[in-house]
Amino acid sequence: MPRHNDCRLLSFDDLRSRLDRDPLPEKDSRTGSAVALAVGAGAVAYLAWMALRTPARPAAVQPVGNFDISRYMGRWYEVARIDQRFEKGLVRTRAEYTLAPNGSVQVVNRGFDPRRNRWDEARGKAQVVGSSNEAALKVSFFGPFYAGYNVVALDEHYRWAMVVGSSLDYFWILSRTPVLPSGVRQHLLAQAQQIGINLDRITWVMQDGANPTGG
Repeated sequence: MPRHNDCRLLSFDDLRSRLDRDPLPEKDSRTGSAVALAVGAGAVAYLAWMALRTPARPAAVQPVGNFDISRYMGRWYEVARIDQRFEKGLVRTRAEYTLAPNGSVQVVNRGFDPRRNRWDEARGKAQVVGSSNEAALKVSFFGPFYAGYNVVALDEHYRWAMVVGSSLDYFWILSRTPVLPSGVRQHLLAQAQQIGINLDRITWVMQDGANPTGG
């Protein structure tokens, strides 16, 4: 019968002793260094590609035109959403957008977790993709990994907005006030249904002193 492999844990001194006794062939050492460099270069290239790529956009999603990003800055209340892991259970959610001198957008998302009795906060960045007058952005809260942010409906006075992400699973209705103006809710839901959003998945978010249905 073949012998079992020796599975004993080796100390640092044991490993050093073995390497001193049986050093790697010079060719293998050079090959290992070359492989390590190639892997490192590949990782850097991949991260750079991730930072530059345009996120996917659902076929039925068309961002609004004549978009003025400076008017979009400021505070938005999240009045409705399709729940995601990072927001599930949060109430009084809101977003603050600030335009940086280089044209990028600083993002601060905040929501209250009633189960833990605390505020949760996430900071990220966003930038316009494609034409500067089209409301298509990409947003990141983790390194070079971006997701789509497409404004598909926008009030002419920038009082409310509807956003769809890289897939129809990501959906938000935003308002400058904790409650939507009268009549806007049904208008946005009709448009969302036309895009393909599953209305049964939409959660209406509790805001301070506001009707969560946006009626």
